[in-house]
Amino acid sequence: MLRVKSGDETAFAQLVLTYQDRLVGLFTNMFRDPVLAEDLAQEVFLRIYRARAGYEPTAKFSTWVFQISHNLAHNSRRSKGRRNETQFRSEDTSSVGSRPKESQIAEKSALMPVRQLDKEELRERVREALSSLNERQRMAVLLHRFEGMSYADIGEAMELSPQAVKSLLSRARENLRVVLEQYVQ
Repeated sequence: MLRVKSGDETAFAQLVLTYQDRLVGLFTNMFRDPVLAEDLAQEVFLRIYRARAGYEPTAKFSTWVFQISHNLAHNSRRSKGRRNETQFRSEDTSSVGSRPKESQIAEKSALMPVRQLDKEELRERVREALSSLNERQRMAVLLHRFEGMSYADIGEAMELSPQAVKSLLSRARENLRVVLEQYVQ
């Protein structure tokens, strides 16, 4: 980011390549809308680029990126709540962010079709369970589990103390356990 601050455009492109998939994945898990996820990830990079001149490395760069992401997700959810929008899902598999059904089937897999169905069903239940968490819990779980961030880094990104993050994750785990216990034995 210091190279970006000094005007190195290739360094910015490298940052985009490094964080783009992670941010799209994070936002997709938050909102379950791949198009919105891509838009929000693009907005994060736009904000990073606009703030490049004033950037000061007071924390890890990834923490700063995820703090921007957290704030943007919060603002997006809040403004989305004010609008009465209805999402229409198309059955067309050629839309952005969807995969053709053929690619979902494991090639030459030794797994039985029933087991593949069971795994996909369990994944869907986990996605639904994550969706049942409040925004702060979901963000903390995603940053901890999928980004591998420490309690301290999550705390910086979400403007919480490490102890508050620990408590937040504990409540999230309990909520997930309650929702998922009937599916996992």
